[in-house]
Amino acid sequence: MKKPKWVIEKEQGKRAAAAETVWLFGLHAVRDALLNPARVHLRLVVTRNALIKLEDAVAAAGIEPEISDPRKFAAPLKPDSVHQGAALEVKPLNWGPLMDAVMAGEGGPARIIMLDRVTDPHNVGAILRSAEVFGAKAVVGVQRHSAPETGALAKTASGALERQPYIRVRNLADTMQELQAAGFIVLGLDATGEGTVEQALAGRFDRPVALVLGAEGPGLRNRTKETCDALVRIGPKDGFGSLNVSNAAAIALYASIEAT
Repeated sequence: MKKPKWVIEKEQGKRAAAAETVWLFGLHAVRDALLNPARVHLRLVVTRNALIKLEDAVAAAGIEPEISDPRKFAAPLKPDSVHQGAALEVKPLNWGPLMDAVMAGEGGPARIIMLDRVTDPHNVGAILRSAEVFGAKAVVGVQRHSAPETGALAKTASGALERQPYIRVRNLADTMQELQAAGFIVLGLDATGEGTVEQALAGRFDRPVALVLGAEGPGLRNRTKETCDALVRIGPKDGFGSLNVSNAAAIALYASIEAT
């Protein structure tokens, strides 16, 4: 019996994901990836100076480094990559189902960030860094419309990619509804929001919260807005402009935990 097209496509996607590798670069990103036991390390290219700085992490990972001339760096990176003499080929991380990440560990009520079509790896990397600093459980993106795990994302995250779950789901609105069914308050950041994060959570800071942010320009899609429990905003002091999405995520996260 011939397999349905969707089954074939799903199997092809799994095979492609299994074959995919990522080149991480920069001393912080490479060090944290080497020290992460969940990473599959494939190839490490370093200059002699970088190896001295990474010696402990290289020994912990048990990987044989390839020494490269800094003037002809051997890793296949883009010319503008600020690699600092270190590049590591790895398999992408697999964090598993979102709810497993949400339920993992201890601490106060869960906070997660959800991204609606945020594709800039530098923005996502910065959001991962803020999420780790403020104790979020996960950052969630959409499989087809979010930044994949890349070296640029990892370098901007400055190590947070190795610790903060970055989970890409098939359908954002469906995932939001699953979180709502699990007791989450889902707040969308939007210029049309009538109140602030603090106002929306007044008397409910003990509840788990998901903060949803859209791409700069397009913002949240209509279905995303309709699925939110409320739309909130970060009001500028003098009515000027708007924030970069990574800055907005950090402020919203802080506002959601300030009173806990």
